[in-house]
Amino acid sequence: MSDFHGSTIWVYLVLFEPAVVLSMHAQICYVLDGILFLYGLVLTTLYCRLKVCIMIQGLTQPADTYETIGMKT
Repeated sequence: MSDFHGSTIWVYLVLFEPAVVLSMHAQICYVLDGILFLYGLVLTTLYCRLKVCIMIQGLTQPADTYETIGMKT
């Protein structure tokens, strides 16, 4: 019975109170934007950390693909 009651509330909100529904969607978007921002920050940090580690080890120039597999050009 509570599931039916919950869906009835959503139908009422969508039909008669669209501003309430839109504000709820805006709040969800803000949360998702925050998660996406943090995800981008973490990936950027990991990428920069990887680049710095490679530069410190002196592996700035990748080996030629054909040299790696032993083929002559």
